[in-house]
Amino acid sequence: MRILLALAALALLGACGSMGEFLEGNKVDYKSAGKLPPLDVPPDLTAPARDNRYAVPESGKAATTLSGYQAERAQARPGTGAVLPAAEGVRVERDGNQRWLVVNAPPEKLWPLVKEFWQESGFLLRQEMPEAGIMETEWAENRALIPQSWLRRTLGGLLDAAHSTPERDKYRTRLERTPTGGTEVYISHRGMVELYVSEERAQTMWQPRPPDPELEAEFLRRLMVRLDTPEEKAKAMLAAAPPPQRAALKKGLDGQELLEVFEPFDRAWRRIGLALDRVGFTVEDRDRQKGVFFVRYADPDAEMERKSREKSMFSWLAFWRSDEPKVKAAQYRVAVSATSDNSGDNSRVQVQDKNGSAESSVTSRRILTLLHEQLK
Repeated sequence: MRILLALAALALLGACGSMGEFLEGNKVDYKSAGKLPPLDVPPDLTAPARDNRYAVPESGKAATTLSGYQAERAQARPGTGAVLPAAEGVRVERDGNQRWLVVNAPPEKLWPLVKEFWQESGFLLRQEMPEAGIMETEWAENRALIPQSWLRRTLGGLLDAAHSTPERDKYRTRLERTPTGGTEVYISHRGMVELYVSEERAQTMWQPRPPDPELEAEFLRRLMVRLDTPEEKAKAMLAAAPPPQRAALKKGLDGQELLEVFEPFDRAWRRIGLALDRVGFTVEDRDRQKGVFFVRYADPDAEMERKSREKSMFSWLAFWRSDEPKVKAAQYRVAVSATSDNSGDNSRVQVQDKNGSAESSVTSRRILTLLHEQLK
């Protein structure tokens, strides 16, 4: 009986503590499927403060008091230089639902800090391309979405392995050098959700889900705090009111569909690069001087339409062949050009085939629509 009462008291205490943490609004708690690598402290970071109560002063020192000795050790301690400028060196830029950071530091100095940031946030890194300024995480599970039952709050990690969510997330970080020597930091989110493929609920399949701008904003805020920005200031900067619509789908004089972005080329180029990352296009190369992104895109709907058109009477007899369409990624060019009209400096986006000719297929319209959803 005493054992049961003790367990009940323990459960009550654990529930109260966990509920308090839950009410504090911790809605992001990621955990990758693998073991995180150790976080090595770079040599240029400030050495952690240590307890010097038992440190023996070196011989020959003139200091005879504790305060004088501590002052001498503080002057002699190496690595006291700041990794990045103060909080004034970080600001937020925003267009529509897109946000990014502008940091007063070169990409070479910011890269290792961003890498540590993702590892400290519970992610494994899947891709690191310093020469292109791209860093991508593995798929990870947001453990904060798991319902907090009293039993799980009580036993904690003992039941974590038995709980899982039907969603996975990954993030891509892109660093671009500014003309003034600073860095623009873009964070784009991609999500997957596990859905049942039949009414019997016997089989599931992972399907893409729309990017979440709020998750992107949350990690931008956390990165700002990691770069020594006060938390309240970071929240206020990211909560600024969004500007009006920035893009619209139109038709050119030749009848070709295009996407008009109501911004000059430099800003439109950066935003389109972030939009391509968000939607999940494979960007094989980019030529900023010519304003061209070289991408690959697999359109499952277009492939199914083509299969249905090609299916003839004889194909029905080939019962051994699978009806499942095999989606193949095709090459496209996303061309960005500057234009000037009465409303000011704008930019236009057109989809071309791999040879640079105008593309007017269903897939090209879908690409423009996906980009418009991110840029408007």
